[in-house]
Amino acid sequence: MPQLPAPDYPADVRARLEADGKEIVARYPDSRSALLPLLHLVQAEEGFVSRTGMAFCADLLELTTAEVTAVATFYSMYRRKPSGDYQVGVCTNTLCAVMGGDAIFDELKEHLGVGNNETTDDGKVTLEHIECNAACDFAPVVMVNWEFFDNQTPESAKRLVDDLRAGRQVEPTRGAPLCTYKETARILAGFPDERPGAVAATGGAGPASLAGLRLARGETPGARVVHPRGEGPQDRPQPGSRHLSSHDAPQQTSASDPEHPAGPVNEEGE
Repeated sequence: MPQLPAPDYPADVRARLEADGKEIVARYPDSRSALLPLLHLVQAEEGFVSRTGMAFCADLLELTTAEVTAVATFYSMYRRKPSGDYQVGVCTNTLCAVMGGDAIFDELKEHLGVGNNETTDDGKVTLEHIECNAACDFAPVVMVNWEFFDNQTPESAKRLVDDLRAGRQVEPTRGAPLCTYKETARILAGFPDERPGAVAATGGAGPASLAGLRLARGETPGARVVHPRGEGPQDRPQPGSRHLSSHDAPQQTSASDPEHPAGPVNEEGE
């Protein structure tokens, strides 16, 4: 049977969302371009994009609900069902996976008692595997509400989710202080982060990510050149040089395959 029309927001909620929504629409020469931030706005209200939220966006932009639904279902950043206060994403793309991401994801599923895209009974944590978030220098990476937690292990990831569920303060490896998923969605809708010190604390690139820039500026001693096998001897590190990323000097992370620990095991693999 066809679904009944989505219920409307309560009058006070709709009035507040309309005021914010019109502010978003005014940023664009074409109102249709405001759809993505508007979806973040309704997600900030309910913690996910409901049928009511999609109907609101369609009404404000004079689109059909089918047009809005097509966008909301295309992007994984829009949740389609109620989610936890903290979206915990484990990168299982190639590099994070071989550095231990698969092991982290498997252990978190068992530790939390949930599967992919499922939420703990207390409503605190939603667990999901995520695609690459451009933090390969710090693999394996866990993200909480899109903030970075670098060089994770199964043990550190379990402590992280335990702290989140217990209401203890946790600090991302870099970037802004952590906030709830609804608060994150409002920031993504384009509204300022008004928490004291939050804006000053932002900045996504860590030292390993900026190694190439430092080299180009001549600020760091030259890196080793590793020749392909059989094409010449390996250059030795220059005195005073240091490893440039977590893969030159592997962290003590858990590998997906315990029989093959992460990182080089002999000179040939350096």
